[in-house]
Amino acid sequence: MNSVSTRYKNIIEKLRRNEVVILDGATGSELESRGVKMDNSWCGTASLESDILKQIHKDYINAGASIITTNTYASARMLLETANADDKFEEINLSAINAAVEARAELNRDDVIIAGSLSHQVPYEDAFETQTEREKFIEKLTPEYLEKCFDELAQFLADNGCDVILLELMYRPDRMKIIFESAKKTGLPVWAGFSARKSCQGQSLSLTDDYDLSFKDLIEGVKHYNLDAVGIMHCDIKVIEDCIKDLKETFNLPVMAYPEVATFKFPNYDLSNVISPDKYAAEALRWREAGAQIIGGCCGSSIEHIEALSVIKKNKVN
Repeated sequence: MNSVSTRYKNIIEKLRRNEVVILDGATGSELESRGVKMDNSWCGTASLESDILKQIHKDYINAGASIITTNTYASARMLLETANADDKFEEINLSAINAAVEARAELNRDDVIIAGSLSHQVPYEDAFETQTEREKFIEKLTPEYLEKCFDELAQFLADNGCDVILLELMYRPDRMKIIFESAKKTGLPVWAGFSARKSCQGQSLSLTDDYDLSFKDLIEGVKHYNLDAVGIMHCDIKVIEDCIKDLKETFNLPVMAYPEVATFKFPNYDLSNVISPDKYAAEALRWREAGAQIIGGCCGSSIEHIEALSVIKKNKVN
């Protein structure tokens, strides 16, 4: 059983005092913007560019982040398999974790916590050359196979230096049932970042368009888990404020907010219409007023976006 670090307990104490804690911004799209090539895993194998990744973590810490996130969203074995890199599972994920651990150590910032990113993302449709290939892989996606993949990465994150498991892009109830159990098995604290979209009628729904599940029903389905924080992330800025309210009504927990601000065109991000850091900070002030305490950025956000969030640390949560 993994123990809870002192630095993690200190972050929780800050949240209990209604303080703001700054989360980092994007790692995947930031790696791409610094010249690292994306592949069929998206940014999974990019962690092998450890010096660039470590510098990104350092830059976020220097910009004010007290939480840095491992670049492991897209490095579960099944995602690495589509990039012909599943035999490098340990090398890739250890490189991702060590980049964060070393960044913290080299800046002498033991107060910074490392969040191990864990998603229920399966291989992207465009990662397959043919429809037959894709259909063959889909046949593998049984609950047992998903559990094995989620368990493997969750435990690897816990065993190699992460302070908390951060479940990211949670939007499919079927996969959530499996991955929440995988996170629980590690013995580390667990935070959950959910994702949503707006219907034509303005209702907040789960991000998937497979069915019209309300965001409220989505999060109600996991309220029995022992979570330390919940949030809304990796979705359009327009849904953030309403989802914060839903989270506050459902959980008596600190709330995270970190939307994406770029457009994904597999396996790359289009950064041509990213919101300016000043406008992003203005939006973040609204999330703060709505009750969010852990605020950062997702895909497309940059060091400058996180730096701009310093203005919200002065605002009290009601």
